[in-house]
Amino acid sequence: MKNSVDSGYFSIPQKINWPTSHEEICYGLYYPPVNKDYQAVEGELPPLLVRAHGGPTGAFSSALDLRLQYFTSRGFAVLLVDYRGSTGYGKKYRHRLRNQWGILDIDDCCSGVKHLISIGKVDPERVCIDGRSAGWYTTLACLTFTDTFKVGVSHFGVADLQALMEDTHKFESRYLDTLLYPLEQGGKEICKQRSPIHNTHRLNTAIGFFQGDEDKIVPPNQAEMMYNAVKSKGLPTMFVLFQGEQHGFRKAENIQVSLDGEFYFFAKVLGFEPADKGIELPIDNL
Repeated sequence: MKNSVDSGYFSIPQKINWPTSHEEICYGLYYPPVNKDYQAVEGELPPLLVRAHGGPTGAFSSALDLRLQYFTSRGFAVLLVDYRGSTGYGKKYRHRLRNQWGILDIDDCCSGVKHLISIGKVDPERVCIDGRSAGWYTTLACLTFTDTFKVGVSHFGVADLQALMEDTHKFESRYLDTLLYPLEQGGKEICKQRSPIHNTHRLNTAIGFFQGDEDKIVPPNQAEMMYNAVKSKGLPTMFVLFQGEQHGFRKAENIQVSLDGEFYFFAKVLGFEPADKGIELPIDNL
């Protein structure tokens, strides 16, 4: 039977590792840009999209992800970071994120970018990052506390760690104690130090936000507060609130808008013209 999937449109992941802080190693998956219908400009390196997984103690899979292929087929290289604390690399690696969420995961995303730049895979001036849920906390922390990235996009993401610890559902009510510290044992100060919402004075990067109005895990007001903070600093930003969506977008039209909208935001901030005309969304301060 003839294969119905044309490999000329799909990027095949490459398992990679790189040196990170504390003389340790981080792991991830690298996807080069692939689209047989287009040819890159000679001598031009691709933009990079870095993605941090949720959990935060989950891990990425190399299974086909069309939302990822959306970007690789449009000229982006993609790096999926299994930062220290991710499952699948042994007990020691899994436990490294204990009390270190908001530190080691940031180190690993940034060191992954540095590695790909050092081996000539990506354009250092066009580095983007996105994330969902807990992965967005890592994303937003990278954007707040480092200058590695030019632009980022949030999908229903965490900005206030203390609010998350106080309001999260019962099943995960003690989970964050191991990733941070119990609130009654110094956790409140740790949350304040590591929460982007309490450090907006350090923001200097364009950020877009996609959020469901019925999200009970990460309430919409977290995204709204961050959006207003970015907007007040005169940085490019946008905020899209989906009616009837919860923690994760379920409606096909909203998934499409979030993909097209993210790509549009990247294109406008990075200053390139997409080959295909997609959605256009209002962007503040641009």
